[in-house]
Amino acid sequence: MIDAVPTPAERLGVLVKSTQAVLHQRMDEVLRPLGLSVSQYACLNALQDSPGITGSELARRTFVSRQSMNVLLQGLEKQGLIARAEEPGPRRERATDLTPAAEALLDRARVAVGTIADRMAAPLAPAQVAELTELLAACRDALLAVD
Repeated sequence: MIDAVPTPAERLGVLVKSTQAVLHQRMDEVLRPLGLSVSQYACLNALQDSPGITGSELARRTFVSRQSMNVLLQGLEKQGLIARAEEPGPRRERATDLTPAAEALLDRARVAVGTIADRMAAPLAPAQVAELTELLAACRDALLAVD
C-alpha cells in the first residue's frame, strides 16, 4: 500500500476546518452564559444586518437547513427575541423582526464574540489579517464556483 502524502491544499483544508471547529467552540463558550447558541447568534446577527431577510436566506447565512431554521426561529420567538408577522407574505414566509431585548442581547454577544475574534487574530499584523481575509474569500469563492 502506498502512503498517501497530503497535498498542501489538503493540509490547508484540514487546517481551515480545525480552525473553524475551535472558533465555534470558543464562541459557544462565551455565548452560552448569555443564553445563546452560535446558530442563534448568527441568526440574530443576520436579522439585524438584513431586516426583512427570508427564512431561506437566513438558513443559508447560518449554515442550517430551512427546517432547522424554522425550529431556531420558533425558539427565539418563545424567548422573546424575535417577533414574527401573523400573516405570511410573499412565498408564504412570515416577516421576522428583532425585539428590543434581542438588540440589547446582541450588543453584549457581539462584544463577547469580538474578544474571541481578537484572540484569534492577535498573532497577526493588521496587514496579515487583511491578506488572510482576502485569501480565504478567494478559497470560498473558488468552491462556490464548482458545479
